[in-house]
Amino acid sequence: MNIKASNIDKQDLKNRETPSSNAEKVTRRAFHQKVGGAIGALSGFYFLPALAEKKLEKPTVAGIGIGGKGASDLAGAKNAGFEVVALVDTFDTTKFASDDRRVQRIDNSRKLYQNASFYLDYREMLHEMGDKVDAVTVSTPDHHHYHASALAMQAGKHVYCQKPLTHGIWEARSLADLTQKTGVKTQMGNQAHAKDHMRRCVELIRAGVIGKVREIHAWTNRPIWPQGFASPPKAEKIPAGVDWEQWIGPAQWVDYSPKIAPFAWRGWWEFGTGALGDMACHIMDMGYWAMQPETGRYLAPTSVVAKQQGATDFSPPINSIITWNFDESPYATSEGFKFHWYDGYVNAKFDRESWQLKKESDEYNHPNSEILDGMSFKDFGSVIIGEEGKLFFNRSKKKWVLKTSNKIDEFQWPDPSIARAREEDSYKEWSDAIEGKIEQSESNFNLAGPMTETILLGVLAQRQPNEKLSWDPQALEVRDRPELSKWIRREYRDGWTL
Repeated sequence: MNIKASNIDKQDLKNRETPSSNAEKVTRRAFHQKVGGAIGALSGFYFLPALAEKKLEKPTVAGIGIGGKGASDLAGAKNAGFEVVALVDTFDTTKFASDDRRVQRIDNSRKLYQNASFYLDYREMLHEMGDKVDAVTVSTPDHHHYHASALAMQAGKHVYCQKPLTHGIWEARSLADLTQKTGVKTQMGNQAHAKDHMRRCVELIRAGVIGKVREIHAWTNRPIWPQGFASPPKAEKIPAGVDWEQWIGPAQWVDYSPKIAPFAWRGWWEFGTGALGDMACHIMDMGYWAMQPETGRYLAPTSVVAKQQGATDFSPPINSIITWNFDESPYATSEGFKFHWYDGYVNAKFDRESWQLKKESDEYNHPNSEILDGMSFKDFGSVIIGEEGKLFFNRSKKKWVLKTSNKIDEFQWPDPSIARAREEDSYKEWSDAIEGKIEQSESNFNLAGPMTETILLGVLAQRQPNEKLSWDPQALEVRDRPELSKWIRREYRDGWTL
């Protein structure tokens, strides 16, 4: 029996004085001399509960990273009622011109929010702006997510951070803990989490519409950027206006090249998390959320293994298939369930001369025909398989498909149990939490943290292909593999060390 369904249920502070440009009250040299070690080590800020507990009619926001996804995050925050008072980016586009559309988006943000103060360093921004900022969006490359978010949270700022929540597993656990300790309102940028049809499918799976779950499959065509290279590109002169020292931040040093920034960093182990880190927080979201216990919300795998093509010491694989084993979930079979991930074009290769991926066909990794059961892999992004049927889901489409047994006739369709986001908008849901209209947005770091841990465990498995890694979530370690701890809690550069 096939059932096609769409979502079936719906549910000013006083004017602040905002400087038109960075007044440089503290020069960069003086700033770092004054607070360098402490602020860079995340101990220079202390939690300020008065900021987080304010009842805000029109909260102010600072954008950390303002090109690419940062531009859309600022637009989303503004549309949700925030006043943009500060911008942070390592590319100062007033000092150079570029025809790169991502650099142009940085310049567009500068022009759009002309009255906002501009900074190259988010540590300086947090130090100088103080309580003029109520919240931040973090839209940097992955390797800055933790530091920018943790500093802001410790300073009492609410945080909207892009996916993946962090670059490393320990960092994800740490941000979830900080959410509890600080009480700030948090949200990870997997926007479809706010959609009604995702929340309805979670309710249905938990209610048993396909019976107990035994398998979940999720897939993407990414990477679409350079990935799988064996050595760095040739170093080039740093353009005027680019603060490469700050761009590298806590990561290990690599000489500047436009083949790294502003976009291709995703294909570097040191700065990004590859196709898995980029897309899994979107595509694995519904399945993972559905399997999470409603109380406690912590769901951890017991093991993971990755099969792949094209990984190197510098870069994630060109394509991969990853399997996590989960022993327990109230919605799984007694044997637990498996979560499978597929990414990348099947016949793609990295071309060093053009510094691009070259693909021989448009076929990308996906489940086999038995799992797809006649459905097109290009129309959906995941399928949840239970003892009584399958649910096919695409985060971008309102329609989902059930293939079930005749037991569907006995199924009691559940009432909505997950609160719906205002206008199905993740920024408005975050704003509602900040203003005290709801307790927390649904993709807050308490939920996003464990899912990010699971995804980043897959990233770790990609660095040890074809090896089954047994995971101890309490100790945050791979059992009997202490040498892997360096990738669970990475070493930061001087000035950024915890």
